[in-house]
Amino acid sequence: MITGIGIDAVYVKRMERWIADQKIMERYFHQDEIAYVSSRGNGGALSLAARFAAKEAFGKALGTGLSNIELKDIMVINKENGRPEIKLFKTAQKALEISGADRAHISLTHERDSAIAVVILEKL
Repeated sequence: MITGIGIDAVYVKRMERWIADQKIMERYFHQDEIAYVSSRGNGGALSLAARFAAKEAFGKALGTGLSNIELKDIMVINKENGRPEIKLFKTAQKALEISGADRAHISLTHERDSAIAVVILEKL
């Protein structure tokens, strides 16, 4: 059963500025996300924007926003086949449990100027 759906869009230019600020990166992104984005070269801002959109979409899917959640506790990874997956830790995992959902599904897309993420929460 679907318990929540969230969507968010992020302007890529905003992320281009964030990449240059290590404090912002460490505040909002898991260390593995930072490493992945750094490895993407010129595509790093697109990947970062999609990941930030996913974090915002997760809060919307919860219906509570992101209060009491550390954004770096929400991590987006890509499986070997390229499929994105959302991993939750500490505060984000607790928020998922409180919501009654068991799983979070994610879809990402991006173009030159913007990135969009959809998160669907499911109770098994």
